[in-house]
Amino acid sequence: MQVDQGSFQDQLHTHIQRYVAVSDAEYSQIAPYFVSHRLRKKEHVQHADQPCNRLYFIAKGCMRGYFVDDAGVEKTLQLALEGWWITDFQAFFQQRVTDNYYQAIEPCHVLSITYTDYQRLLSAHPVMERYFRQMYEIAYGAMIYRVKYQFSYSKEAIFFHFRERYPDFVNRIPQYILATFLGLTPEYVSKLRAKRLS
Repeated sequence: MQVDQGSFQDQLHTHIQRYVAVSDAEYSQIAPYFVSHRLRKKEHVQHADQPCNRLYFIAKGCMRGYFVDDAGVEKTLQLALEGWWITDFQAFFQQRVTDNYYQAIEPCHVLSITYTDYQRLLSAHPVMERYFRQMYEIAYGAMIYRVKYQFSYSKEAIFFHFRERYPDFVNRIPQYILATFLGLTPEYVSKLRAKRLS
């Protein structure tokens, strides 16, 4: 559901300012490239086998990206909280169909930008190219780190390490989603949570 821009834009402006200098006047020209949405819990913004044409900034809430394997089991690839960007980046930049679904885990307020407007934005405001480059560098580093600990740690250590590094995810995400993201079973995550409390 599309809504008025309001405070969503303030949150994006604040986030951009953490990485690059953008004056209020320049941001007033940047803001119209983005569209605001409120998402219901479990609402999808992207389905598999559809063109991936939007990039999403989460102003409030939590989202995930997942695919469904050949056995019909959902596998979570991406998780994102407030201040994070989410989409199938490869499909977005190559302007092709995605294999993934993107869904609100809880009610969300997001800003989105289409691929065409994204390209126009970078051309008109080069400072945003610097901003997005930093976002992708951070995301790439996090992805490498995730792969490293999945190769290096035991299943138990993977859970506790993730919980220590990202407590908000562990507290806010349903157990079955967290389990698929970490490559564990929901039953094992339940056992680890019980172990933590004992």
